[in-house]
Amino acid sequence: MTPLLADIIGLVGSAVFLTAFAYANLARQLNKAAFNLANLVGAILLLISLSVNFNLAAFMLEAAWGAIAAVGLVMAVRKSPSRLREELGVGQSEAGDASPPPVPPASGRGEP
Repeated sequence: MTPLLADIIGLVGSAVFLTAFAYANLARQLNKAAFNLANLVGAILLLISLSVNFNLAAFMLEAAWGAIAAVGLVMAVRKSPSRLREELGVGQSEAGDASPPPVPPASGRGEP
């Protein structure tokens, strides 16, 4: 990997971090899964960049940041399914009301 490509990857990782940080400060309700996923992606991109332009302090920071984000992501995903669906906005209308679950089609063999 060229130093220029490593710099571009690192800059993208930094942009992901900054976007996640802005989101965390501006959102009315934090989606922990999305926030931790963005932090994990940012850390991975910066670690890739550091593989070319190594800096021990930055490497240690990004490794710790990525580990914390990974644990946070696992915890967010392990939430009860209904709570995670609510947090992700799945199954809600534009008005924010929960829509009923979809009804599976009849099999055609006399079953409802």
